Amino acid sequence: MSRADVVVVGSGIVGLGAAYAAVRRGLRVTVVDRADAPVGATIRNFGHLCIGAQTGEARRYADLSRELWLMLSRDAGFWLRESGTLVAARHRDELAVLEAADGDDIRMLDADELLRLAPLRSEGLLGGAHIATDLQTDPRTAAFAIVRHLADLGVSFLFRTSVTSIATGRVDTTRGAIEAGQIVVAVNHDLDQLLPEIAERIGVERCALDMMRAAVTLRHPLAAPLLTGWSLVRYGRFAGSAEAAALRERLHAERPDLAAIDLNQMYTQLPDGTLIIGDSHATSAAPPPFQPESAFDAFLTEAQALFDMPEPRVIERWQGVYAKGPQEFLVERPEEGVLVLAATTGIGMTTGLGLAEENLTAAFGWAPAMEGTS
Repeated sequence: MSRADVVVVGSGIVGLGAAYAAVRRGLRVTVVDRADAPVGATIRNFGHLCIGAQTGEARRYADLSRELWLMLSRDAGFWLRESGTLVAARHRDELAVLEAADGDDIRMLDADELLRLAPLRSEGLLGGAHIATDLQTDPRTAAFAIVRHLADLGVSFLFRTSVTSIATGRVDTTRGAIEAGQIVVAVNHDLDQLLPEIAERIGVERCALDMMRAAVTLRHPLAAPLLTGWSLVRYGRFAGSAEAAALRERLHAERPDLAAIDLNQMYTQLPDGTLIIGDSHATSAAPPPFQPESAFDAFLTEAQALFDMPEPRVIERWQGVYAKGPQEFLVERPEEGVLVLAATTGIGMTTGLGLAEENLTAAFGWAPAMEGTS
């Protein structure tokens, strides 16, 4: 039987955050994952770390995650920019939501300034805002760079290895048992496969989302991830206000077709110039894999109505998936020495590193970690 101070089940961003928290404290860490690399929600997203759109517990985790993302980017050597986030407002009610969100990190923009930062159509554009705290990365390169960096620090990765059972001090896998001082389960939407009683009791399901990447011709690059009114009615800092309720009512009345696919109309531009466009949302215990073309048609139509550009050339389409539950986060202690963690909304990349750092420290009584490790 092999042994580790900490065994982490799952190599998504929460699991990698748990491994990072442990190895920075000088502990022996093993990460177990049934795939051969991170392939889930951690790489199937916009790479938008939307710290400033969160509130409450999510904002606390997001602020801590921001520090950890900056450290990891420096030490692991992947692309990350302190871009902030842009929000485009094309109706007065969208400006009202932004104006109601007090805070030093949000700066209102007039239309001319927004156009200098985002290559949008000027017709109907009233202005918008810049959220200064936010970051952007490329999720496909960041996840693999973090794995390589953690391996260099001494973390052992057992890929293509399934966990069959968990108990205090022991993790059984398809490659044998591991004696574990502490165990962290971070398997996101697959919680119902490993610990179904927790998933059923809490009500964790899967949220499937359609996304696409396109080659575009823009008059200048997009300076930061771009949100719209459809985003403002989703994120905690904005969504609970009376102004957001009025905005939601208008959007759903004017565009029931977009409301039906639960649209979050947002965009990020990668370093190669391609644009990630999306996204829709559908929740069930087992979402079907079939992606309706109508959703992608809507994405492209809305993108061309917003950006000053010719028709994009679609390069990729994919289905994202993440755990969804009644609360934003799942933190459970089913047995002594076992901690179960998940971001149960679509903000895992934004909050996952902080979620792991804070809850491992509290659950296992750890001292503060050293700042970073090269």
